Amino acid sequence: MLRNAGMADAGGLIIATDQQTARSYAKLIEQVTGEKAAVVLSDDQGASARIATFAASDQRWLVAVRMVSEGVDIPRLAVGVYATSASTPLYFAQAIGRFVRARRPGETASVFLPSVPHLLGLASEMETERDHVLGKPKESDGFDDDLLERAQRDDQASGELEKRFAALSATAELDQVIFDGASFGTAAQAGTPEEEEYLGLPGLLTADQVSLLLTKRQAAQLAAQRRRTAERAAQPAAAPAAAPPAPLSAAQRRVALRRQLNALVAARHHRTGQPHGKIHAELRRLCGGPPSAQATIEQLEERIATVQTL
Repeated sequence: MLRNAGMADAGGLIIATDQQTARSYAKLIEQVTGEKAAVVLSDDQGASARIATFAASDQRWLVAVRMVSEGVDIPRLAVGVYATSASTPLYFAQAIGRFVRARRPGETASVFLPSVPHLLGLASEMETERDHVLGKPKESDGFDDDLLERAQRDDQASGELEKRFAALSATAELDQVIFDGASFGTAAQAGTPEEEEYLGLPGLLTADQVSLLLTKRQAAQLAAQRRRTAERAAQPAAAPAAAPPAPLSAAQRRVALRRQLNALVAARHHRTGQPHGKIHAELRRLCGGPPSAQATIEQLEERIATVQTL
C-alpha cells in the first residue's frame, strides 16, 4: 500500500527475539508474499554488510535479531513489527528510532506493537518526550551506547529461560492505534474491514489529515457502541431459546474479559487523557496481580469492576 501511495522503495523490519524465531518469521513472510525476506543475525559474520545491501536495494522485508544498536540506518524503513520480548526503555527507544528517518515531506512510518501495557506506556512516554525536544540537536558522548550494551546483556541472560518455552498457537487483533499523543480505535479482529480502515493511513495522508480522520472514526465507533447498548436495553426480554448456548471455556472467558477491560481502559483514556499503560498500572496497584495477559479470570473481573468505579 505504501509503495502504491508513492514511496516506491518502502521497506519493513521485523525485530525478533532469537535466531529460531527470526527464521520462522522469514518463512511466514515468504509464504504470504511470495518474496524472500533478508535475515540478519547478530552472531553471523557479515551482518553489517547484509544490512547495507538491504538498505541500498528495494527488497521489501528485513528480519533482524538484536541489531538495532549496531549502526542500522535504513531511511526507507516505513513499517516496523516489534516482535521481541526485550522491553527495556532504552532498547525500545532504539528500536522505534529505526522508523522515524523521513527523507521527504509526507513520508511517515507505522510500528506495530503487541497490546502489552508496559510497551504501550513506553510508546506514550516516548511521544511526550519527543514533543518537548523536537528540533533540538542531539549531543552524545557515547554514554547511551554503553547503557544499551548493558541492557542487551541483561536481555541475553533472561533469554536463556525463554528457550524452554514453546508457543502452541497464537491469535492477533488490532487493539488500538497510537498517533499524535492519543489512542484510537476499539478491538478489531485481524483481517476484517474494520481493521483495514486503520492500516496504511499514515502513508497516504498528512499528519493533520490522519489525526482528523482517526478522531472522527473514534467518535463514530463510540457512538455506535452507545447506540447498540441503548437498543439492547430498550428491547423486551426475548423468549427463552430452545437450547442454552454452550458455555465458554476458561481461555475464551479470559479473552472476552481482557477485551472488555481494554475497552473500558480506552474509554477512561478518552475521558481523562491518561495513557493506557498508566491506567493498567493503577489497576494492578489497586487490585494486585500480574499484567492482563497473565491475569486470572477473577483478577480480570476485579479490575473491570474497579475501573468502572474510578
